[in-house]
Amino acid sequence: MEGLEFVRLPRGSENGCDRMRGLAREVIGYGAASGCALAVDVSLLWILVTSFSFGYIAAATLSFLAGASVAYILSVRLAFKDHRLKDRLSEFVGFVAIGALGLAVNIGVIAVAVNYLSLHYLLAKGVATGCTFLCNFMARRQLLFVRPATPPQEISS
Repeated sequence: MEGLEFVRLPRGSENGCDRMRGLAREVIGYGAASGCALAVDVSLLWILVTSFSFGYIAAATLSFLAGASVAYILSVRLAFKDHRLKDRLSEFVGFVAIGALGLAVNIGVIAVAVNYLSLHYLLAKGVATGCTFLCNFMARRQLLFVRPATPPQEISS
């Protein structure tokens, strides 16, 4: 994964406006995928805590992982057309690995918000979701869904 830039705009027209529209489509598609994944995540969290008496940390871990699976499937369909890796299993593993880092942030924020700020676990989940969305988008996009830059062609004399 050499030569990563902070942000590379989507392929296509060299026109900056067109490229920004492409990035906006990716953000919107990723946002839609994340919204669906969040619905699965929060619903499963609530069901596990209220119906099955899971502790909120164990329930949040399981629900987050279920949401990550939904996020991958929908992100590939709705947001990201380019792929850095040819092997989709490796791509999925990378997607989940980035999600695991997000999971650590997610659980940490929930634990602090519940234990030290006395927030309800679902409100804490909302705060945690905001903290992880942007970081996960940028990491997943740059590491998994942007093709490596092609080296400039040398001009022969």
